Formats: sequence, C-alpha cells, structure tokens
Amino acid sequence: MRFPEPVPVSRIAEWIGARVVGDPHAMATGINEIHRVEAGDLVFVDHPKYYDKCIASAAAHIIIDREVERPEGKTLLVVDRPFEAYQSIARRYRPHVSPTTAVSPTAVIGEGTSLAPGVFIGERVTIGRDCVIHPNVTIADGCVIGDRVVVQSGSVIGSEPFYYNTRKDREAWYVRMESCGRVVLDDDVEVGAGCTVDRGVTHDTRIGRGTKLDNQVHVGHDTVVGRNCLLAAQVGIAGAVELGDGVVLWGQVGVSKTLRIGDGAVVLAQSGVPSSLEGGRAYFGTPAVDAREKRRELVWVKRIAELWERVSGLEGRVGGS
Repeated sequence: MRFPEPVPVSRIAEWIGARVVGDPHAMATGINEIHRVEAGDLVFVDHPKYYDKCIASAAAHIIIDREVERPEGKTLLVVDRPFEAYQSIARRYRPHVSPTTAVSPTAVIGEGTSLAPGVFIGERVTIGRDCVIHPNVTIADGCVIGDRVVVQSGSVIGSEPFYYNTRKDREAWYVRMESCGRVVLDDDVEVGAGCTVDRGVTHDTRIGRGTKLDNQVHVGHDTVVGRNCLLAAQVGIAGAVELGDGVVLWGQVGVSKTLRIGDGAVVLAQSGVPSSLEGGRAYFGTPAVDAREKRRELVWVKRIAELWERVSGLEGRVGGS
C-alpha cells in the first residue's frame, strides 16, 4: 500500500514505540507484506527464520524485534512486537468504517451501470460505465471496477484475505493480518455467481481485461490474473499467484501460493498446481505435468495388470523347466 505522502521514519517510530537504527529522517513511501514489498516500503519480521529474507528484500525499512546487521541505506525500527506494530500502521491508514447504507455515498458509479436489489457497495468504491451488478453482490471498500464489467449474483469482490500471522507461543495461534489492499477488476471482466475475490493484504488483487470467471471460483489475496484468461467452475487460486495472459484453468483446478503460470498455458480439469508452469503448454494431473506425458503414463498404468500376468507366466515357465 502506498501512503498518501511519504512519512519520516521517526514519526512512524513514535506511533509504534520503536527505536530507530539508521537514518531517522529517511522517508517511508508505503507498507507491504514480504511477497509484494517494493522500494521505499516498510515491512515487518518477527522470527529469526525470516530475518535474512526481509533484510535482503526491496524494503527500505524493517520493523523487527531485535537489532541485526543491516545494509547501508536501510533502517531498522526495533520494537518488541513487530506484528502488532504493523497492525497499528495498517489500521491508521485503512480504518474499519461500519456501513450505514447499502450503497456508500463515497462510491463513484459510472453512467449506464445498473445495480440490482440487494447489492452492497462499500466506501471509496469506483465502478466504471455500463457495468451490470446482479442481486446480492458485495463490492467491499476501496475496490475498483472497470467499464463493461459483469458480476453475477452472490459474488463477493474484496473479501478479507485468508492470511494470518502464526505464533504458537500465544493463546490464539493464528491472528489475521489487517488488510489495506484492494481488488481491481479491469474492463470487460465477467465474474460468475458465487465467486470470491479476496483483496490484497497490502497490495492489489487484480483481474486483467477480458478475463472471465465461471461460477464458484475463488481468487486469493494479492493474485494477479492476466488478460483474456478463462477460469472454469470451482477453480481455487491461493495467494500471491501470477497468471499470464490467455491462461485457461478448467474445472476444479487448484493452484498453490506464490507461483506463476505462463502465458497461454492450459490446465485440464481437476489438476493440482504446486509449482510454477511454463506458458504455451497443456497440463494435467496432480502434480500437474505436460498433458501428453500424463496421457502416456495413464496408458501404461492401465497395462500394469496385463504386464504382470505376462511376467508371472514367464516366471512359471522358467520355474517348471
């Protein structure tokens, strides 16, 4: 998330009660979690396992629970509870606002757009021209909808991310990270019935121009879907995934987190994708592999019984001799 304007590190340290190691006059331009961090950002770390990853990331400023060696030009904000410090900054910039109306007066809705009964539109939502929003759709705070977008009944755009800080030394092991990201649906996107598109934790979840989602599709936080993709029914995509342009995921495909599927890839129904896939090829199976290889493998699997009988027969003849 970008701050409205750069903020001195010394001021942030005052907000969270941190000790500054480095230049207190350095300016922070935003706050992000580690998967989407950018130059000038704040990021937090509260476990030694991830210290090196955070220090080596693009982040300029690290909220951390102990002083460690740092590269020149980076700033540490040392505080006992980095996660809670992150939460307080996120709440400062994205405070929860309880809705009082079905369509917020802060929403901007373009000419020719129709909203059916039962639609909820949150704070600071922008919807473009000639969109059709069907009954009982929720478009949560801060989301951006392009022109000629269709969202069918019962879908939720901008639901809270399934993203938790995990610590087993406290009573509640899993504590949800405060979200200050958005969902952006580009022009000509269509979202089927009963879909959920989670907002980014600190960045944007984005669906590219011309992409179509079938019914009951789930898109996780911070995922970026390219242009002109097809996602069939019951596809589930985890957080921080990147789909290139023209990707097709057929029914019930499951995609694991923080991976990339290249342009023009096709993943056949009920496949599982645990790692990145190259573009321009068809995939099948769990784990998903080249579909032609998988088909050949299945042919041989079907022949196992026949081959076993042949081998057993040969053994019998050899033993009888």
